[in-house]
Amino acid sequence: MDAVIYIHGQNGSASEAEHYKPLFENAHIFGVEYCGVTPWEAGEEIHRYVADIASEYDRIILIANSIGAYYSMCADIEKFISRAYFISPIVDMEKLITDMMTRADVTERELCEKGKIVTASGDVLSWKYLCYARKNHTSWSVPTDILYAGKDSFTSRETIASFAKEHRASLTVMDNGEHWFHTDAQMKFLDGWIREKSDS
Repeated sequence: MDAVIYIHGQNGSASEAEHYKPLFENAHIFGVEYCGVTPWEAGEEIHRYVADIASEYDRIILIANSIGAYYSMCADIEKFISRAYFISPIVDMEKLITDMMTRADVTERELCEKGKIVTASGDVLSWKYLCYARKNHTSWSVPTDILYAGKDSFTSRETIASFAKEHRASLTVMDNGEHWFHTDAQMKFLDGWIREKSDS
């Protein structure tokens, strides 16, 4: 028996895992409701969850959304995962943070001195988080399929293409898609993508 573990993105929830039940009818579906908001906290929770059920199933398939994909890559779970599906994954956290700093006109010196800065848009910049991202570049050896939105505002097409090439992951682009796949058309595309990849 296979297990499918779903890792939600920011402001998401484990209940989103229900969507994938019709796509994996012969598997048990699990959603992880992690509480951590940093890769070291969330990563530890995800690792513990995956490790606890790994021995009970023949294969574990991972579906990770947005920052959930980044947290998963920081969770040291590769040895448990047979295959992964990444939806709008954050694959270069350092670049994402420095881009946010540029938009907010925050320098590294300011962030280092203050530790945390809340931007006008409500984003929280953290020096500790930036240092972690720099010291822990994403490494991932699991066979992975990536779904990317052409209108993704968090990760550039160049960044995702580079990650896919480096990690030998397949890359599918929905040109009119957004970072958050949620409309009927986007979810139909997502479902078709998973069915196509799971049959291959």
